[in-house]
Amino acid sequence: MSLKFIKPGMQTSIQDAGRLGFMHQGISRSGAMDPLSLQLANWLVSNPLNQAAIEVTLVGPTIEFKKSLSIAICGAEFELTLNDEPVFNNEMINVNVADVLAFKGLRNGTRAYLAIAGQLNVTSLFGSQATHLTARFGGYNGRQFETNDVLEFVSTRKVKERVLPKDYRPTFSGNYLLRCCEGLEAKQFDQESLDAFYDTTYSISVDSNRMGLRLEGKPVPLNASMGIVSSGLVQGSIQVPPSGLPIISSVDGQTIGGYPRIANVISADLNILGQLKAGDKVSCLPVSRQKTWQYLEQKHRFLNALLSS
Repeated sequence: MSLKFIKPGMQTSIQDAGRLGFMHQGISRSGAMDPLSLQLANWLVSNPLNQAAIEVTLVGPTIEFKKSLSIAICGAEFELTLNDEPVFNNEMINVNVADVLAFKGLRNGTRAYLAIAGQLNVTSLFGSQATHLTARFGGYNGRQFETNDVLEFVSTRKVKERVLPKDYRPTFSGNYLLRCCEGLEAKQFDQESLDAFYDTTYSISVDSNRMGLRLEGKPVPLNASMGIVSSGLVQGSIQVPPSGLPIISSVDGQTIGGYPRIANVISADLNILGQLKAGDKVSCLPVSRQKTWQYLEQKHRFLNALLSS
């Protein structure tokens, strides 16, 4: 029971919800860059929501199936074909032995998630099957897939037809608003610096990756004496280095940093980071810490409504 990568795509890897509780040991979370799309794909094939799936980035793979099973794809929209016939995101797809699934041109977004109805034959490390691509451990031999790689399954199944309701289908415009709460060093920035940060529409740099997203635009003015002792970072931490151009920490990022943190992307919006690519535009909106909890609760209620349907 397996599938074979005829073409691997640009950066195709196994990801799940990531590793929790190891940041203090220098092990970043890793896992899906867009955890919401991962959960939706798993829901379509009746898997646990955070189960490991295949993360596809920018240029997708071509895959031959060696077993009949059910799959689903959520997140970024590619032109998809199964045996040269069109198939689509956001619905369960049955595949048979020798069927070939091809991810062709990217239409919008950055990362898609291919969920398999069943269980991948991948070892769990530090409580997760996710691939840490920077540190090269976990997932499939600690790396992204290559041509002719074969991914084995522990078990597979076919499931009843499911289609994701329209209200749960994300859209990826290339222009995004990130809600942010105050960073730990925000009070070290004067009002001119804060205004420059929140009033600027930034572009995503080509130097962005799963470690962090570099922003290009109007630099944030810095006090020459501004500096901190290196301390903990989390996904969504927004640091301002001496260049004044912010960096947003992501899932494979370092666990400590020495640049002041002006803001932090709220938990409810972290999935957006996984759909950002070079040239996309982002603006940041300050919200209160109380609001961050309200937005996260709203998101949980939104997902729970789907699970109970």
